[in-house]
Amino acid sequence: NSSESHNCAKSILTSDRLQVVVTLVEFFNDTWETANCANCLKNSSEGLSDSTVEFLDLFNKSLTCFEHNLQGQAIYLSPNNYTEVCRNCNETYRKLNDLYNNLQRLNRQGGESGHSAHLCIDVEDAMNITRKLWSRTFNCSFPCSDTVPVIAVSSFILFLPIVFYLSSFLHSKQKKRILILPKRIQSNAALVNIQEKYS
Repeated sequence: NSSESHNCAKSILTSDRLQVVVTLVEFFNDTWETANCANCLKNSSEGLSDSTVEFLDLFNKSLTCFEHNLQGQAIYLSPNNYTEVCRNCNETYRKLNDLYNNLQRLNRQGGESGHSAHLCIDVEDAMNITRKLWSRTFNCSFPCSDTVPVIAVSSFILFLPIVFYLSSFLHSKQKKRILILPKRIQSNAALVNIQEKYS
């Protein structure tokens, strides 16, 4: 009976003291929500979104590039000398990093999945692994494009006080002190004249 099917399912699922099935369902639902798995899927959850497929493809290309440039060289390389990896995989890593930053920005606005939260855990973990390999393991640097403007603005701000005090010194009028020497001889003579008048 369809009217009694819900009560029947409920009684079967909660028949044991531990309620194992209910606990497992709640665990998997919580894991799905916490990992933001829906953000990797299309809006109707038919499959992976196009951006997720593109990201995972670039991620695999990056790992392949890392492995390809390490094959046969790992014996001869010192732990801190991975210049071949840094040079040959720079473009692939840059594309992956740019795509990840774009996905983050789009996801804040809703993205393909319709959910506005963090990226799904698969994408975030993949990017964390790649960044850790790039920066810590291979010790590659990702040059910042804002370096020149930051240095220019910092230099300008540092020289402002010097320019201010220099211009203040040059444009201010220096008052020269005129020393008036006392004329003691004349003053003594005048004092004698005054005393003579009153005497």
